[in-house]
Amino acid sequence: MLKLFYITNNPDVAKIAQAAGVDRIFVDMEYIGKDERQPNMDTVKNHHTVEDIINLRKVLDKSELMVRINPINENSGDEIESVIHAGADIIMLPMWKCVDEVKQFYQIVNGRVKTVLLLETDDAVNCIDEVLDLKDVEEIHIGLNDLHLSQGKKFLFELLTDGTVDYLADKFNSKDITFGFGGVGRVFQDIPTNLPAENIIAEHYRLGSSMVILSRAFCNTSKIKDLSEIKKIFEEGLMQNRSYEKEIENKDASFFEMKHKETERIIQQIVSKI
Repeated sequence: MLKLFYITNNPDVAKIAQAAGVDRIFVDMEYIGKDERQPNMDTVKNHHTVEDIINLRKVLDKSELMVRINPINENSGDEIESVIHAGADIIMLPMWKCVDEVKQFYQIVNGRVKTVLLLETDDAVNCIDEVLDLKDVEEIHIGLNDLHLSQGKKFLFELLTDGTVDYLADKFNSKDITFGFGGVGRVFQDIPTNLPAENIIAEHYRLGSSMVILSRAFCNTSKIKDLSEIKKIFEEGLMQNRSYEKEIENKDASFFEMKHKETERIIQQIVSKI
């Protein structure tokens, strides 16, 4: 089963997600450079804080607490110290562009908590062999949104059909590095402008991915405020998604190749309309 992340700083929502089976609650403290990279885009720009980590730590006893910090900068030492002290189980480093930034991150963390590298730049792709030679690498998540922007693509899931994710997955699998990519909504939801969740999940299984973020398409708490409705969405949505995973987990290579070709056709149709 895929390890599931959900981004929230709301303790009540976090408790619901945890009870439904979400593996990691994701606090997002990254803000440096985000507005410049994603101007006029309907993307999530959170401004979570150390106080949010402290509040979530009080209610989480099953799900891990993961925190995305800012890219490496002059204040990274203090930021990482505060995040660890507040109770983070895992720290995610975004927007790294060279092996030296990754080394600096690992030196500051110094093995005190788990780590995830968020690969989301062309520079990171170009230095991936150097990074994978580091002994500290535990997990890598491919950030399709910023990565597709850095490559000048129109749609984030184009990276599933242009060879980018396949290339990186082969690298990670050869080094036995746990990895994931992108986000996913609920299966069997007919949203014409989106790539169906069942196709995305099938791509994870085809590529050997282990992790995915539950996206706003799964449960958008900026629009849905009623906790009972949120609880229903998580319980029903996770049951449906997990059921689909069980349905496909033992399929042979021909099934995943067929789904991949279907995914290519859908992505081409979406891109043609952008």
